[in-house]
Amino acid sequence: MFGLEALDLARIQFAFTISFHILFPAITIGLASYLAVLEGLWLKTHNDTYRDLYHFWSKIFAVNFGMGVVSGLVMAYQFGTNWSRFSDFAGSVTGPLLTYEVLTAFFLEAGFLGVMLFGWNKVGRKLHFFATVMVAIGTLISTFWILASNSWMQTPQGYEIVNGQVIPVDWLAVIFNPSFPYRLMHMATAAFVATAFFVGSSAAWHLLRGKDNPAIRTMLSMAMWMALIVAPIQAVIGDFHGLNTLEHQPAKIAAIEGHWENVGDEPTPLILFGWPDMKAEKTKFAVEIPYLGSLILTHSLDKQVPALKEFPAQDRPNSTIVFWSFRVMVGLGFLMIFTGLWSLWLRKRDTLYTSRPFLYLALWMGPAGLIAILAGWFTTEIGRQPWVVYGLMRTADASSNHSFMQMSITLIMFVVVYFALFGAGLGYMMRLVRKGPKIDEGKETNDGGPGQKRTPARPLSAADDDGEHSPSLTKEI
Repeated sequence: MFGLEALDLARIQFAFTISFHILFPAITIGLASYLAVLEGLWLKTHNDTYRDLYHFWSKIFAVNFGMGVVSGLVMAYQFGTNWSRFSDFAGSVTGPLLTYEVLTAFFLEAGFLGVMLFGWNKVGRKLHFFATVMVAIGTLISTFWILASNSWMQTPQGYEIVNGQVIPVDWLAVIFNPSFPYRLMHMATAAFVATAFFVGSSAAWHLLRGKDNPAIRTMLSMAMWMALIVAPIQAVIGDFHGLNTLEHQPAKIAAIEGHWENVGDEPTPLILFGWPDMKAEKTKFAVEIPYLGSLILTHSLDKQVPALKEFPAQDRPNSTIVFWSFRVMVGLGFLMIFTGLWSLWLRKRDTLYTSRPFLYLALWMGPAGLIAILAGWFTTEIGRQPWVVYGLMRTADASSNHSFMQMSITLIMFVVVYFALFGAGLGYMMRLVRKGPKIDEGKETNDGGPGQKRTPARPLSAADDDGEHSPSLTKEI
């Protein structure tokens, strides 16, 4: 059907599940650090606006965290079900790295998450803040190990191949492989930027509907400061990441640029737009800027970038896809930088919270960070093809021996279940966002105690619509 084989369906299934999953950890990483900042500011300034925002976003964090855990479990199972040959070949590297993630990050998050979500009126202020910080650190540690595993698949180091299996011989080289530092910084920063625009979009939505209070203004202000500072930093990190990719995965860069062949000693132009045709081996309708490709990709005006025709046809990534996914990511990145700069200009004019054109832009930019993450992830993973472990194992050799019918049935089941389950979860999360923060949500109260409604009985009850789980902290530990 449609010229697809069982391998294609296995790839589509993995891409589908990871596209859902990656959105939740990205927001979890950003919100966890945001909550730590909010609680720290409340403890330092005693400004109740920060406390109210903490309670509001902790509900959304709880729902998002739950969906991230559930969707993440599926990813681990797929390595054994659909990619058993890959697990047999490289499991001695990827298995321990994922185990380290569970032993360090997941246990840390699980240990302090309960205190963070349900301990507001049970423990002292310092201990509760410590729990929030530990959850935030746990999300970053999780990112560390996941990116170490994935980066090793991109730029494998520190191994030997014995009897057709990868054997790690230097764990430091395995973990800190050549692409790991750049990919870790790029992904963590992307999570912060995506969260900032998610928060800023929710604030803009309320302001456009006339709900103007200190909490809403603080949300927008903090989000735009984050966009102004971090979005340009992300662009610089992306540049370093690109130089690293050019060194270790030149075919990926050639595909991203839609660059098929060099002409003599001429510098490489930058193709702004076009349509890479894999069969014709050319980029049709190309709009080029001379010299700019060399300048951006090699930081010189005379060096050439490797071209796709320099690589065997069977080793070339699909340029048609990564050419455009990369441009979606970069285009949204420039829009984020523009939004941050516009917010600074409006802030100086004291119209940040009243400029309706800007608020509409901020509203529509809400999903921009998440879309950019997906586009970047597609660029990275499709650009690695046809390798599952770059230079060592092809994707065609990594899949399990399933039939087309088996893969069709499981793919359909995944699509139906994911849209039903996570669609409901996302709908509930957006309903919480639309309600907005409540003023004095965490003020002093004597309610609570075992068996009372202020003591949630289920993890997701931390997202109770009325926010009744969060009376104020006791004074000290």
